[in-house]
Amino acid sequence: MAIFQSADILIPQNVDFEKWSVVACDQYTSEREYWEDVKTIVGDSPSTLNIIFPEVYLEDGDGDERIKRINATMEEYLKKGIFRELKDTFIYVKRTQPNGKTRHGIVGKLDLEEYDFSKGSQSKIRATEGTIIERIPPRQRIRKNAPLEAPHILILIDDRGKTVVEPLEEKVNDFEKIYDFDLMKNSGHIVGYNVDEASKNEILSAIEKLGDKDAFESKYGVFDRGVLMFAAGDGNHSLATAKTCWEEIKKDLSEEEIATHPARFALVELMNIHDDTLEFEPIQRIIFDTEPKKLLDALVNHYNASYTNNGGQRIDYTYQGNEGSIYITETDSNLPVGTLQKFLDKYLNENGGKIDYIHGNDVVRSLAKNDNAIGFMVDSMEKNDLFTTVIKDGSLPRKTFSMGEAADKRFYLECKKIR
Repeated sequence: MAIFQSADILIPQNVDFEKWSVVACDQYTSEREYWEDVKTIVGDSPSTLNIIFPEVYLEDGDGDERIKRINATMEEYLKKGIFRELKDTFIYVKRTQPNGKTRHGIVGKLDLEEYDFSKGSQSKIRATEGTIIERIPPRQRIRKNAPLEAPHILILIDDRGKTVVEPLEEKVNDFEKIYDFDLMKNSGHIVGYNVDEASKNEILSAIEKLGDKDAFESKYGVFDRGVLMFAAGDGNHSLATAKTCWEEIKKDLSEEEIATHPARFALVELMNIHDDTLEFEPIQRIIFDTEPKKLLDALVNHYNASYTNNGGQRIDYTYQGNEGSIYITETDSNLPVGTLQKFLDKYLNENGGKIDYIHGNDVVRSLAKNDNAIGFMVDSMEKNDLFTTVIKDGSLPRKTFSMGEAADKRFYLECKKIR
């Protein structure tokens, strides 16, 4: 069975697509005003806003009621005929970002039987960052009784020959265009095409070649390792939640039911890491409810760090208008973000405080002007190092990189039944 497959994909019909499609739930988590503005834009229109749980609201205390409303709205949308179902297909997606660059992907379903997010996994689908187990149960509660899923998961392939996604661009005039609209809040433009049967078979054939063990070992110079075909670029925890839910569901299924159950498969967008427009952005850290100077001093002392450039890993900091850099040579982490995260995990566990992960240095600087807050900024990793690092060293420190800024993130649009 192919790991990445065509799917029965639900597309809304007779809706205002700009109001239907909203950004991934794990964005703007410290900017409630963003999501309040989205609510105003959507109004009473059908929208994926009504079938997701933006994480900015996770601590509001109304989680159970919100989840009930989400599930009820999903059922309502299904009954009202909001969706048109495209059977057994891929969708070719062209997403023009606010910077004017256009990236390309294919929406299809991924077989969760081939995915293992545990440390040291050798599965064909792997996490690229450490999975925070505590983040799964809240998401599991949302997914448990949901009849639908809407993806914000971006899966990467290391297709240096550009054989899977890129050839579709030459054939778009032969495909049915199924959506074409501006994304809300100046987040760019998106176009989707229903891929024809011949192109579908070419996609599957090209992906199969990426899984060839001899070619894999030659490409990465590794032996006696599992073949890594698919790496979770964005939505690591959503994919881990889908896997966790599937493991529970399949306990009560026969072998025949396991083979075809819709929850076995997660709807994702597949992208080539070598897409010319794909850029890795750093994910920065901000700590609230802390004493900024005390935390900074503890970080410097912990690593015997220097405020002078000594050739070590650089970590920039900002709090209440103060900015500077520290340089660390005494660390066993290959990346500055790993060095920083190891310290913060220990410090916050012992001293309290709240951490958030932020896209954009300007946002970090703005939030760090508040009392009892400090922000940290690091440079991004090179995208071409991702597959080699995951193969040789395992998953990266959590929240190491982001594929673009917050406004570039995948917007919910297509859906798939999972019951």
